Amino acid sequence: MKGSSFTGPSIFLVGMMGAGKTTLGRRLAHETGREFIDLDREIERLTGVTVATIFEIEGEAGFRLRESQLLAEIALRPGLVVATGGGVVLHPLNRARLLSSRCVVYLHAEPGLIFARIRHDRSRPLLQVADPLARIRQLVTQRDPLYREVADLVVESGRDAAAIMNELKQLLPSPCRR
Repeated sequence: MKGSSFTGPSIFLVGMMGAGKTTLGRRLAHETGREFIDLDREIERLTGVTVATIFEIEGEAGFRLRESQLLAEIALRPGLVVATGGGVVLHPLNRARLLSSRCVVYLHAEPGLIFARIRHDRSRPLLQVADPLARIRQLVTQRDPLYREVADLVVESGRDAAAIMNELKQLLPSPCRR
């Protein structure tokens, strides 16, 4: 399918920050001929400021409202690969939107792997705490059941990207329950 224009159902990637949604999403979009959208980067493009700045000015609630509004718009578009923000599943309406979409892939990552990948990234507002690894563990505990609730497919992060791509290409769109 590489190079072809795909207008079928969109694929939504969910999972924690640092799980690899953006990296995998770009590659999956390229391999399947779909357009790629990273929700956080799209919010930054539309607002002209970083996610961290939105958190600073509007708080997490303000950011989550923007995220929900953008997800509502993007969920109507076919043929995309969408890397969602890590907290998109916190709002019940967002989970309902994801459940009604065609395909959701949960990119699962262990807290230690997430921490190793993003420990030097100062642009993560939720990790600007004394013990970021403890915060990651807390977020994983809170969010993992929500990611699994909306997922058609769970893929383990931290593996070779080519192996993940092969698994996804073999299984998509068949695991999509709708």
